[in-house]
Amino acid sequence: MVEVITLGCRINSYESEVLKEKLKAVDNLVIINTCAVTGEAERQCRQTIRKLRRDKPSARIVVTGCAAQIAPRKFAAMPEVDLVLGNKEKTEIEKYLSAPLSEKTIVGDIFDYDSCDPYLITGFEGRHRAFVQVQQGCDHRCTYCIVPYARGSARSVPEENVVIQIRKLLQQGFKEICLTGVDICSYRPSLSALVQHILEQVPQIPSLQFGSLDPAAIDNDFIALIQKFPNIAPYFHFSVQSGDNLILKRMKRRHTREDVINLCRQIRNIRPEAVFGADFICGFPTETDEQFQNTVRLVSEAGFSKLHVFPYSERPGTPAALMPPVPVEIRKKRAKILRQQGEVFNE
Repeated sequence: MVEVITLGCRINSYESEVLKEKLKAVDNLVIINTCAVTGEAERQCRQTIRKLRRDKPSARIVVTGCAAQIAPRKFAAMPEVDLVLGNKEKTEIEKYLSAPLSEKTIVGDIFDYDSCDPYLITGFEGRHRAFVQVQQGCDHRCTYCIVPYARGSARSVPEENVVIQIRKLLQQGFKEICLTGVDICSYRPSLSALVQHILEQVPQIPSLQFGSLDPAAIDNDFIALIQKFPNIAPYFHFSVQSGDNLILKRMKRRHTREDVINLCRQIRNIRPEAVFGADFICGFPTETDEQFQNTVRLVSEAGFSKLHVFPYSERPGTPAALMPPVPVEIRKKRAKILRQQGEVFNE
């Protein structure tokens, strides 16, 4: 039986289920679906690979995912690894496993990939909530982010394919459906149109949820849907990253702290039971103590109660990696303070 190790985001969780179903008849195979969002994530990938080889000396180890796409040579140089596949090649993994290969590394240009894997999964092992991929890639260029170079350009799963996938999962007894993607707010023609289509075609969904949402892309149509459909779960998680406007500008984000506060207020006005979460980066280059305190204040001003907090981690090849850095210990200290702020606010 194939074993798939998932590191990173919900997209990876969905894709890992695809890999498990496609390869369920394959034995003595381990796939590591890697993450590249931070340098630490990539280090953990390598650590996981070494441990797996010690535990499973005879298994065939295949490394794929975002870290494999970004740094294929690093993984190919590891003696523990048998094959490295990029994110595009991952969608055709059966082909590469069944054919004799002369190369250890098969990683193409992700920007040449203009579609999403059409495979429909039947379930999520060990989970009560099912993720449904609706979108891939990103056309934005936040200065700290390497993900577009791992996932390629933005592209969308056709509406009807999304509906078919949701129906399959509901038939398996899932009560919670979470739409996920690299940047789901860039769904074409629009995320609002997709959500309305889903809820009109599959009104029996008990709970429709969303992965991280871009505050700059939430429009009045989406807010109207939140008011209209009670089966849209009243939890909204935003990719905020900072509560200081100058830092947001240097990150090349498209929202301000005021936009975030107003957005939470708008949603709370129509759904008083709404709960909000957010992603934050602490210690972004040039961030001062005062700018960090603006982030701390934003947590209470916007009413965030669930925080995903990360100390800034340099990614070579990104503009932020060339900016004046904040000392690592200060990044970690600020991340600890912000996490405590979220815990306090939860009480």
